[in-house]
Amino acid sequence: MKKAIVTGANGFIGQAVIKELLKNNVEVIAILRKEENKKFIQNKHVHAIVCDLENINDLTKNMKIENADVFYHFAWDGSAGEKRADTKLQLKNVQWTIDSIETAKELKCKKFVCAGSIMEQETIAAAYKYGNKPGMGYIYGSSKMAAHSMGKSIAVNIGIDFIWAEITNAYGVGEVSARFINTTIRKILNDEPLQFTSAIQNYDFIYISDVARAFYLIGEKGKAFGEYVIGSSSAQPLKNFILEMKDTLAPDKEFIFGDIPFTGINLEIKAFSTKKLEEDTGFRPEVSFCDGIKKTSDWLKEQEVK
Repeated sequence: MKKAIVTGANGFIGQAVIKELLKNNVEVIAILRKEENKKFIQNKHVHAIVCDLENINDLTKNMKIENADVFYHFAWDGSAGEKRADTKLQLKNVQWTIDSIETAKELKCKKFVCAGSIMEQETIAAAYKYGNKPGMGYIYGSSKMAAHSMGKSIAVNIGIDFIWAEITNAYGVGEVSARFINTTIRKILNDEPLQFTSAIQNYDFIYISDVARAFYLIGEKGKAFGEYVIGSSSAQPLKNFILEMKDTLAPDKEFIFGDIPFTGINLEIKAFSTKKLEEDTGFRPEVSFCDGIKKTSDWLKEQEVK
């Protein structure tokens, strides 16, 4: 891989993947939504282009970015918080993904790699179980499923290699949204009550630098129309991860389990399997959960000081 296009370049995943690509001497075309987002780019091998998803086809007017080896699609509006339940927005994300695939083909890219979510599997389990009543959070998972299946069909039809990678739960330095790891660490730092569900559901977390390396390897070695899970290869009940956070970051604090009802889905451990990723690309995670949460906690402390 010599050249890659990256949408969502200013996001948590996008920035990390760009760093990994540069580390491996890959020229990057960074697609940004706003002009002011260019400030994070300080490398002569990164070329920033301002273009929002609604106008992604405008990229075809720029002949200088043709013939990239991989088109990475990370841009997704409403990947966290209340916007996950916004049906109109999530349906737009599906169309924008399809538009991006068609744009990648017109730009003569060889591969289209898109970030999916483990929530796709949770959504299937929640929405297609007889008598079950899925919550609004599964609208996000449904949109990822639609982008996955529609995108794959479009890619076959127009003739571009398509690879879909489901991220389990990415965390680490640079993450600003209110995801589980960040929220829990902030509660520890602010001396807030630490209450959880019984936390018996299976879960997985993977540190951001490992996520970025996985995406680099997928772009480099991933099989056409392959589907991969990006995880730590150490999925286990969520309670185990929480107790490790307690032992590492807050051994003297009380962690209470069972006070909050759990209304989600408990996936089987095999749903988190990274076997195909490891076999096809040679990927192995390098950052342990203990080291990852230490780095994240130290970074969040610095942000509080700022």
